[in-house]
Amino acid sequence: MPSIFSYQSAEVDWCEGNFERSKVIAEYYNTVNGTTLLSLLLAPLNFLLLEGAVLQLSCQVGLSLLLAGIFSVYFHMTLSYVGQLLDELSILWTLAVAYSFWYPKIYFPRCIKSRKHFFWLTGVTTVISTLMSFIKPAFNAYGLNCIAFHLLYLTWRELKKCNDKRVHRMAAVMVVWWVLAISSWISDRWFCGLWQAISFPYLHSFWHVLIAMSLLYCCPLVMYFDVVYELPSFKPKLGYWPSDSWPVVVPYVALEEPHKQC
Repeated sequence: MPSIFSYQSAEVDWCEGNFERSKVIAEYYNTVNGTTLLSLLLAPLNFLLLEGAVLQLSCQVGLSLLLAGIFSVYFHMTLSYVGQLLDELSILWTLAVAYSFWYPKIYFPRCIKSRKHFFWLTGVTTVISTLMSFIKPAFNAYGLNCIAFHLLYLTWRELKKCNDKRVHRMAAVMVVWWVLAISSWISDRWFCGLWQAISFPYLHSFWHVLIAMSLLYCCPLVMYFDVVYELPSFKPKLGYWPSDSWPVVVPYVALEEPHKQC
């Protein structure tokens, strides 16, 4: 029985050929784009801090994203069983942290009366999901992707109550990037034979970049709504660095303290 740390001991493999460009890196382009994923995911949190909007657990979420990027690189370098679990479970726990602190209270289940109780619910659910992940790791990625549908549903609910055109624009861009990303992931997973036949088995590496671009817009959007609910004395504003007119931008959240009425 091979070691769980051994190269190619994971239950899943992606369409890109293994060890074609390096003797020590199983999937070269997936590994390189895992690094791209890491750098893009950290950008929104950094610019949030530059604008002075120090929200709960922003540093911890940034650390979670850092670990997710590192484990993604390790997994695609080795395709090991341990690498697969570290990659997927780091994403699961990052989502758990984000849900715990940023999930709006108005959407809590009726049996949950406080944020502290919601922490416990999220924690217990995450631990159970973690244990179940060891049963059939090949299904983990499908489960994690399904969480996106809940996030899209929550975004739709919030957009119905929001008239800010910037918010609607950012949500629309986020969805476009996500659709491109999930299309790349599914195509690589289900139609690998087709892409290998035309010598282009690299759609999973596209997934890394595209999902990072989607999250680049998702993070400020989530923080925007968090400010609306948790910091009502401030008025959040979405912006783009370095300028709205640039073709490539980094979105961020700025806080404007409204003038107090006498």
